[in-house]
Amino acid sequence: MSVAAVLFAVPAGLHLASAGLCLWRLARPQRRPATRPFVTLLRPVCGLDPFDARTLGSSFALDYPAFEVLFCAAHAGDPAVPVLRDLIARHPHVNARLLIGDDRPTANPKLNNLAKGWAAAQGDLVVMTDANLLLPPDYLDRLVAEMRDDTGLVSAPPAGVMPQGLAGAVEAAFLNGFQARWQLAADTVGLGFAQGKTLMWRRAVLERAGGLAALGRDLAEDVAATKTVRAQGLRVRLARVPFGQPVGQRSLRAVWDRQLRWSRVRRDGFPALFALEILLGPWAPALGLALMGGAAWLPLVLAVWYAAEWAMTRAYGWPSGAMDVLAAVLRDVSLPALWLATWARRGISWRGTAMEPAAQ
Repeated sequence: MSVAAVLFAVPAGLHLASAGLCLWRLARPQRRPATRPFVTLLRPVCGLDPFDARTLGSSFALDYPAFEVLFCAAHAGDPAVPVLRDLIARHPHVNARLLIGDDRPTANPKLNNLAKGWAAAQGDLVVMTDANLLLPPDYLDRLVAEMRDDTGLVSAPPAGVMPQGLAGAVEAAFLNGFQARWQLAADTVGLGFAQGKTLMWRRAVLERAGGLAALGRDLAEDVAATKTVRAQGLRVRLARVPFGQPVGQRSLRAVWDRQLRWSRVRRDGFPALFALEILLGPWAPALGLALMGGAAWLPLVLAVWYAAEWAMTRAYGWPSGAMDVLAAVLRDVSLPALWLATWARRGISWRGTAMEPAAQ
């Protein structure tokens, strides 16, 4: 087979296979937890985003028999603190507390915020859940259901929901048709990678690795989490279906900055895999097709390419209208530039905090 044929067939085949694996995954029945042990839910807050009152409020509607919710804020003056105090007061039947303190065991401000919650957690299963995730009532059941003897961590990528405007749709296209598709497909074949939006730990697994400090060894805690679990001969598993993250309004610049940050995290954590990301968009197949003299077939190939992604996102109930298809195209137009920009430098900035990778 010629180089041009490989350039066309391999990325195109992987693209179709990833969408197919996601559809097959969705067709499987949802597992039920064998037991429902006590769970600690940790939710760090830093500022207040437009949907946070709703997403944080979803913590109080969980249908699970025994759990506690520990909200973590670094400072009493954080804008989310009054919202949380009001939510806790209005739901006295829920075992929920607000912890405030600025511990700094790592260079990662999110982990530092979580440290006091980790120390206070009463559960042997501890879930770290970002503030901007919308939790369905069966959130904990769906995570606990994936815990097996060989599982050290259950995670889930976010699904972009409720986007507003074209830039919001592009953000959702990155989250759903690109990142979630590849993460779910990889997990379906046994190669689960952690995603920081949801991390359900067996407490003993992280404690054996050195506690929260172990998650500060990489630019992002999800990369470190994946490495920590695999180093103990255990697996990262993902929830069958991701949980929604409201997107709302975005600017194209904000989308670019966010995706560049995540891209640099992937490059720092798994450089060999990131190097292959340039093949994940439609550009490599298009080039291979042109080199084979089949440029006239490009419109049909692109139609099949985006139809596969559209079918997958629609089946999952994610945004899949005409604007969302356009957003997927715009996302893919940006992929080569994003990939190249990622190699320019290694550090990231998260909520005003500069973070650099550890010295090699």
